[in-house]
Parts: sequence; structure tokens; C-alpha cells
Amino acid sequence: MHSDPMRDITHQTYALVLAGGRGTRLRQLTDHRAKPAVPFAGTMRIIDFALGNCVNSGLRRIGVLTQYKAQSLIRHIERSWGFLEASLGEYVDIVPAQQRRDERWYTGTADAVYQNLDILRESRPKYVVVLGGDHVYKMDYGVLLADHVQRGADMSVACLEVPLAEACEFGVMTIDGDQRIRAFDEKPAHPKSMPNKPDRALASMGIYAFNADFLVDQLERDASDPDSSHDFGKDLIPRLVHSARVFAHRFEDSCVNMVGDRPYWRDVGTLDAYWEANLDLTHVEPELNLYDQAWPMLGRQPHRPPAKFVFDDAGRRGCAVDALVSDGCIVSGALIRRSILFYSTRVAEGSRIEDSVVLPNASIGRNVTLRRVIVDKGCVLPDGLKAGLDPDQDRKRFNVTERGIVLITPEMLGAR
Repeated sequence: MHSDPMRDITHQTYALVLAGGRGTRLRQLTDHRAKPAVPFAGTMRIIDFALGNCVNSGLRRIGVLTQYKAQSLIRHIERSWGFLEASLGEYVDIVPAQQRRDERWYTGTADAVYQNLDILRESRPKYVVVLGGDHVYKMDYGVLLADHVQRGADMSVACLEVPLAEACEFGVMTIDGDQRIRAFDEKPAHPKSMPNKPDRALASMGIYAFNADFLVDQLERDASDPDSSHDFGKDLIPRLVHSARVFAHRFEDSCVNMVGDRPYWRDVGTLDAYWEANLDLTHVEPELNLYDQAWPMLGRQPHRPPAKFVFDDAGRRGCAVDALVSDGCIVSGALIRRSILFYSTRVAEGSRIEDSVVLPNASIGRNVTLRRVIVDKGCVLPDGLKAGLDPDQDRKRFNVTERGIVLITPEMLGAR
């Protein structure tokens, strides 16, 4: 029997998911949770994309490094990702920041991995994939690893093209004809465009493949450097491109969800981007396909009763159009249009919800009107409340973005 080379590679790989960030641009939505724990798409959390990509890719040894307000993230991973078979060496380990090296928290992405090198040594992998837990995309990391091994790389950096005007938010690279990275600049004020594409830049996705021994050596060297900020993008990669074999891996080669000739990837790090990415799922043909059985959105979900729509009278009809309504929801004589109701949400009669994202366990009273609103988990909206209609009134109570998206949290409603 011949072995599958890609499977052999993934079985020798350990995945580290960096999930400790707050995500301050999501404002009050991350006051009580880390960005990877923010709900998405009705039933998921943002981190489910990274974990689902790992499992679907054949990476079944996974460590999740947490730090900021991690309790809801830890609870979600324990309850939703405990189905891997430990007897086969499959697991998702949750690794809180433990100040193993000294009395400080992580100072950068490289330091986060360095402080947990004992976990890598215990697993004895040949390869390591390091990735963030706060982006929405579907990617086969097995293709990245195969590319890494075929090139004889020490390190590979997944990349995608971004508009030049947005490139200052990324690590920007210059590559040669063999895809080898020759220069790397983290969040440059004046990004360099791609050859023959003056309006595009080649940006790092923050997804890295390493030879394990090489990674350990480089992290120990970086940790001893007093001038380093101990970050992959700021310190390690700019140094390594001159001294090691560092290659770019094009995301379109491993993307599972192509939109025409464009790979789907979203940074949902602002309220506007978060709202837009969720609302895209209500389209007839959304750019992100959650119904693809070849690359399923994994994670064990609690059993809840089916969504329920009641009343069928004129002006009092429970219905949803171009909407996602999750399990456990009850829509009583209300209209839901171009919106997402996360699980166990209640909407009372006479209410109208349009172009909105309502997170789990919300209770919406009678004759409530919402338009272009994000309602946080557990909100209780009183009868007659209106939001998204008058920006000046909304700003007196709620958070309103530059694009006019309204965020409502329990604290804004007077809850404690």
C-alpha cells in the first residue's frame, strides 16, 4: 500500500492558532470576549474557520494560544471541538498565557509561540503551521505544507493581493520569479506595489509554515535579542528573508472558497466589516459558501429546537425573507428581512428587522424597528425601540460607525 505524501506531511505537523487578541476595532463587541470568540454566521464563532480549516486539512494536533478575556472562547472550544479522537493522537489543546518564561504576558506573535515551545517539543512535529484565529476564510493548509516541502523552504508565508490603499495594514512582501521573498515590510506607511500592478500589493495573511527545528532555533535566537519586539512580521521575517529560504505561498492555490478568480478572505476586525461579512450570507449566492459538504463547517453544536414562525394575520405575520434564522429562534408575528438571527433569539409581534445582525439569546419586544443594526448577545430590547432610523438619536444611546451601522449592547440598554 502506497502512502499519501500530503497526508504524511499533515500527520507530522502541529498547528498553533494565535487567539489571544482583543480586536479593539470591534469596540464594545469585544469588551467581554476575545475577537476569535465573537459569534459569526448564526451558529459559529470566528475561530471556527481556523479550527475547521485545520481539521479539514488533516491537521489534528492543534494548540490554541489564548490571552485576553478568554473564558467564552475556552468554553466554546471545549464544548464544540472535543470530538477529535485522542486515542489516535488528535486533539485541540487550549493553552492560556501562563507566564512560563517570566512574569509578563505575550509581547508579540513570535513571543507567544516561544513561550510555548515546551508544547511543540512534547509533540515532536516535523513541521509547524502558525496562524491567527480571527479571520474568515476556507483554506487547505495541506496544500501550503506540500508547497513548503516541495520548495525545500525553511519558512513559507501565505499571501494574497490587496488594494495598495489598504496595504499599510499588512506585512507587504517583494518576491522573485521563484516565489522567494526578497523583502518584507510590516505595515509600511508607503507600501510597495506589485510589478505590473500599480494598484495592488502582495500581503502576508499571517499564516506561516515552518520546519519545526528551524522555528525553534529562530525563536530562541529572537528571544535573546534585546532590540527585538518578538513579532513574526516586525522582526523575524524581515531578518530571515536575507538569511534563510523563505517563500511566498499564493492563497489562490489553497483557497477552498474561490469567488470567480478571487479567493475569499475577510478580516472582520471592524464593526462595518463584521456587519457586511455576516449580511453577505443572506444573498442568494453568497461569496462564502457555508453549505459545502466537501469542506464542512465543523464544530459540535448544542441541540436546540427548530426555528419557529407563528401568526399569519395581516400586519401580524411571522416570516423571514433573504434571512438566516438559527435553531431555537421564535419569530412571533414579526418580519425579518436581509438579516441574521443567531440561535435562541425571540422576536415579538409587530417588529421589523432589516439588514441587521442579532446575536444569540436576544429578546426583541413588540413593535421594535431595527435597520442596519448589530444587537449583541443577551440584549433585551424594550417594546417600541427604534434603531438605525435616526443617527442623531442613535448616537445618544448606542455606538454608530462611520457607515451608519448601529451597535447595541446590554450595557447600553442599562443592563449590568
